[in-house]
Amino acid sequence: MRIVLNGTPTAVADGATVRSLLDGLDVPGGARGVAVAVDAAVVPRGEWDTTTLDDGAQVEVLRAIQGG
Repeated sequence: MRIVLNGTPTAVADGATVRSLLDGLDVPGGARGVAVAVDAAVVPRGEWDTTTLDDGAQVEVLRAIQGG
């Protein structure tokens, strides 16, 4: 199935979850400073394992970075 990840069409497996998507992006499960929104709704970290992605979902993955 296809989703839109940070503005880019992306293929993911049927039944993919937020967690499996992040694993595929090499984002560590316990990483701090990571936020995920699916169809403009923020997904709490505690729901990453159980939130499945639908075909055509708009997903934004944000990582905070330090700088100055």
